[in-house]
Amino acid sequence: MAKKINPNSPSALIIQEILTVFREHPNKTFNYKQLAKPLGLKASENRETLTFSLLDLVDQGEILEHEPGSYKLKPQTAFVEGVIDITSSGVGYVINDNFEDDIYIAADNVKNALHRDRVVVNLYAKKRDRRMEGSVVKIVERARTEFAGVIQVSDKYAFLVPDSDKMKVDIFIPLQKLAGARNGQKAIARMTEWPDGAKNPVGEIIKVLGNPGENDAEMHAIIIEYGFPIEFPAHVEKEAAKISFDVDPAEIKKRRDFRDITTFTIDPEDAKDFDDALSIRPLENNTGATWEIGIHIADVSHYVKPGTELEKEAYSRATSVYLVDRVIPMLPEVLSNGVCSLRPNEDKLCFSAVFELDDEGTVHNEWIGRTVIHSNRRFSYEDAQKIIETGQGDFSKEVLTLDGIAKKLRDQRFKNGAIAFDKVEVKFRLDEKGDPIGVYTKENKDSNKLIEEFMLLANRKVAEFVGKVKKRGDTQKPFVYRIHDSPQPEKILTFSDFAKNFGYRIQADTDRQLAHSINKLMSQIKGKREENVLEQLAIRTMSKAIYSTENVGHYGLAFDYYTHFTSPIRRYPDVMVHRLLEHYLVNNKPAAASDLEDKCKHSTQMEITASEAERASIKYKQVQFLQGKEGVTFDGIISGVKEWGIYVEIIENKCEGMIRLRDIDNDFYEFDESNYCIVGSRTGNRYQLGDAVKVQLKRADLARKQIDFYLVDENGETPRKSSGGRGRRNENKRDKAGKSNSGAKKKGKTRGDKKSKNKYHR
Repeated sequence: MAKKINPNSPSALIIQEILTVFREHPNKTFNYKQLAKPLGLKASENRETLTFSLLDLVDQGEILEHEPGSYKLKPQTAFVEGVIDITSSGVGYVINDNFEDDIYIAADNVKNALHRDRVVVNLYAKKRDRRMEGSVVKIVERARTEFAGVIQVSDKYAFLVPDSDKMKVDIFIPLQKLAGARNGQKAIARMTEWPDGAKNPVGEIIKVLGNPGENDAEMHAIIIEYGFPIEFPAHVEKEAAKISFDVDPAEIKKRRDFRDITTFTIDPEDAKDFDDALSIRPLENNTGATWEIGIHIADVSHYVKPGTELEKEAYSRATSVYLVDRVIPMLPEVLSNGVCSLRPNEDKLCFSAVFELDDEGTVHNEWIGRTVIHSNRRFSYEDAQKIIETGQGDFSKEVLTLDGIAKKLRDQRFKNGAIAFDKVEVKFRLDEKGDPIGVYTKENKDSNKLIEEFMLLANRKVAEFVGKVKKRGDTQKPFVYRIHDSPQPEKILTFSDFAKNFGYRIQADTDRQLAHSINKLMSQIKGKREENVLEQLAIRTMSKAIYSTENVGHYGLAFDYYTHFTSPIRRYPDVMVHRLLEHYLVNNKPAAASDLEDKCKHSTQMEITASEAERASIKYKQVQFLQGKEGVTFDGIISGVKEWGIYVEIIENKCEGMIRLRDIDNDFYEFDESNYCIVGSRTGNRYQLGDAVKVQLKRADLARKQIDFYLVDENGETPRKSSGGRGRRNENKRDKAGKSNSGAKKKGKTRGDKKSKNKYHR
């Protein structure tokens, strides 16, 4: 309930009420509009009063203006603890729950902290940029101690040069700790200590991966670089091996039996871990429903119990990682591909959401609980798609019925304000060695969308079952939600202003209006020159989906309640949801919630890290695929614009590389950040995000996982005059700042420096 105050009250009273709002929400940032609601004021009528009151509080030192017009409570302590993210330039950003924005750490103030370490930071306010800054004073906990890289050996010492550009120092390896690694090989080093006063940490080699460029060596290096283990510990595998494949008859008696109902799975052709199955049968009742459709999910929580080694390992990993040529599973193979996987012609234990629906997709009745199923058939997406297109094949009536209802559910979602972005997934054809011999894009067809809609239905209904307060006086039950906040107004305004340049108008008075407006825009720009730039910017405008115990709904799907229930074999939050759901099915008391939010944050971060690892494996294969094609010309689309260069995605194979400004020497190009372009100061030439361009492959550097292009004109000529153009000086400036894309190691930190033999000093 908004607190009503009189705008004509003495200014001191209004200022005190504003300060109260800030203290009640110490982690939030407010502008005058956002303050008006909790104060019970109309923003349009009280802008001047609120603005001057905010400025008074800044002068009093109670709040900070972290950017023009946006304010937050001033922190009460000079020291805070948090996790540090380190960029490729060496700059750090510390994440702390008491601050809505990250704390900026200059490269010189990062000290011995490494990416994702938990650190203590000494805060100080910098007037420049109006943001909170600090300096690392203590390492509380290392995020990781194992690093992949290349061994460099001399007569008296050795170093591991890490692959990650976020690891700014090499690891000193005593010769007796090389474990047989030879100069130039890829290996994994474990960091054992970092003595005070030493420039470099000390470590030991724990595994030799092979030679640079070998597929397994490079893939293992990517896995380690992003902090995922290559293998399961022996004690975890041992515990998993004890689990029986046989379903206990006593357990079946406790569950609803679906074994006689038509059931099948639909998954990718190469899938082995089948999380979900669908059952369907016709109904004859007076409710108006014509079909009973069950969404059956592998009951992982029945096998993976709290306190077990399997549980600890699953939580640590939090997600399966899908690289180009392999899967790093969250659970050992005996579970992920065996015991839990809903394989055909086997009895399997499930957690299910069962719905009675009519042909329009309206839910008339629902049931959620534990079941046993027996899948009749394993379909690939291609199998199901053929049935949808031809009407012929096994269980064709059932597949076509599910497809028709899925389309109704999808239509309703978009009417309610869901946002539709077409996802393009890049896939590689690999030879027997794992080398790429072709690239193609995977399209989401009706069979994919069929599964997606029923998974969305189950996730939404499970979240509603737990999250909706049934009657007045009931308390909100602790739960794990998958949330997606609405976009920040500032980002929407920026996107709207940019879209106006192309003649499009974005309506953003309400969330639903904005969603409909973006969907309309996506339809209008289809096939037009501006499609690429506006679609990319629309996606970047959106917030990121995360796991949280605090429900704000899912903006992109237009759901008030949403969770992840349908993939417990590969996602830890789904296991958490199953356990919480089971708790609420047997009693109405709130579940213990002391560590739920921490687990949500961990799961979100591991999901982000897994995505980064997957992109790194794709990038490696892209570079590998283009090797030997130097000098070949391609058609491309500008996919990114930075002050040091422009990124281009090749249309035919989706490989992305960079054109450095120093390689465009026909003019001096300035970066226009607000318009996502570079502009020639003499010619006025513009290269903008989304523009079609021709490029020539300059270099495909496998060691750095980097692709470089030349820009070429319609005649295939590079628009260059000399090697000393101002574009080169512009990039050199970035190089000195340590922010170029060159991938070069940092000065004074690498083995190649003449002082390198003195690197390890106390």
